[in-house]
Amino acid sequence: MIKLPVIDQDFMQDFLVKILNTPSPTGFSHYVITELSSELKKFSNIELHATRKGALVATIRGEKDDQPRGLTAHVDTLGAVVKEIKGSGRLKLSPLGGYAWGTVEGEGCTIHKNDGDTVRGTIQLTKASGHVHGKKTSDTKREVDNMEVRLDVKTSNAKETRALGIEVGDFVAFDPRVEVVNGFVRSRHLDDKAGVAAIVAAIKAMDEAGVKPAQTTTILFSNYEEVGHGAANGFPEDMTELVAVDMAAIGDGQNSDEFHASICTKDGAGPYHHGLTQRLRQLADQHEIPYKVDVYTFYGSDAESYWRAGGDVAIALIGPGVDASHSYERTHMDALVGTTNWVLAYLLN
Repeated sequence: MIKLPVIDQDFMQDFLVKILNTPSPTGFSHYVITELSSELKKFSNIELHATRKGALVATIRGEKDDQPRGLTAHVDTLGAVVKEIKGSGRLKLSPLGGYAWGTVEGEGCTIHKNDGDTVRGTIQLTKASGHVHGKKTSDTKREVDNMEVRLDVKTSNAKETRALGIEVGDFVAFDPRVEVVNGFVRSRHLDDKAGVAAIVAAIKAMDEAGVKPAQTTTILFSNYEEVGHGAANGFPEDMTELVAVDMAAIGDGQNSDEFHASICTKDGAGPYHHGLTQRLRQLADQHEIPYKVDVYTFYGSDAESYWRAGGDVAIALIGPGVDASHSYERTHMDALVGTTNWVLAYLLN
């Protein structure tokens, strides 16, 4: 059995923190793609190119290329765009991705203006003050019409806000608030920057060990997963199978936890490929990688978006357990290391 190369855990953690702190709401991922490309260029035996859609594709030549493989993880995150500049000068938002408005209430945010400059603000309820609105503050439903961005600039009407260069369509990134505590990483957007960091750490481990994947592998870092079509294209036509590396959902009724990598057998779009899923489980057993098996009811992955686009490949889904998905999330380094080892086991066997 092939011995897995050593993972540089300090690098993985530092790189994860770096990309978590790099804004990349769906449709506005160029900053994090640049960071990712810059890191990947440091490794040998890797070819990079960008798709017209803005995703990053990395190809690693393998010992063989008769059964080419694929990996995918997404760099895009939840976020918003400016929907309306209100008469008060504050902003109404349109969401990017699926989340409950209560999960971003009170969060700091950055508005990225068309000229490249930024303005800070806070997402809050329109009736935020209980001293003013009484029970209405607690009783008001957290939905798009009742939420707004309070800007950290002097403005009291739409004309003054527009004079600052803010306009409808500007992208809004939510503060990640990254903190590493006792092996836990808590932050927004671990979905799926945790998966991205695991793949990059696996590539670094192979590069330092001087080993190649068993098969030529195409890795797509997609940029539209949160809206359902991230990995719909960008892979070579002769690819035979695809493994998505994305977060495992944790909560009531789930088998996943923050300390293990998980494999999903079925989610909201249906079952994954049984044969590939079983092979990944066997690899984890052989390499003594602890893992959980789970089913996610309200979930879909980039591997399935490739299926929907007509991709004729086997697909599977693995990833680190992430608590409070699409809210203020948390995982543990144990889950990240387990996921990275699983990626290595897949690539090298």
